[in-house]
Amino acid sequence: MTISIGEKLPQATFREKTADGPAEVTTEDLFAGKRVVLFAVPGAFTPTCTLNHLPGYLENREALIAKGVDEIAVVSVNDWHVMGAWAQQSGGLGKIHFLADFDAAFTRAIGLDADLSAGGLGVRSRRYAMLVEDGVVKSLDIEDSPGQATVSGAQAMLDRL
Repeated sequence: MTISIGEKLPQATFREKTADGPAEVTTEDLFAGKRVVLFAVPGAFTPTCTLNHLPGYLENREALIAKGVDEIAVVSVNDWHVMGAWAQQSGGLGKIHFLADFDAAFTRAIGLDADLSAGGLGVRSRRYAMLVEDGVVKSLDIEDSPGQATVSGAQAMLDRL
């Protein structure tokens, strides 16, 4: 069952690359008392994710913060090494959180997992964006196709805010 607007995010632990190695980041750490934009991608370094989805959030980071967003995070079913490399390569390190949902536990818990085995990716996340306030989903926009980043893109989020 897919999480709905008005529901609290389930407890989960992600891994994020830091200068000291992997750090555990819980949903409580990231969302408690904050207004956070969380967007998900099917895979780091994949074409739509790297060329469209992520750059939009990096380019619009300051505009989102100006509209009252405290944090921006991207989550993907990848390991923390891959997410750390993507953060570094994209110029996003230190600007947004690159969260590794390495075993898809969070993605499955919110009902947004997708079997992309036909494309050689295995179980991944659907592409979406949500606004979360103090751990509660305030908006959720899910793409119909993993190759699209329109309703979940940064401009769509800015328009909602």
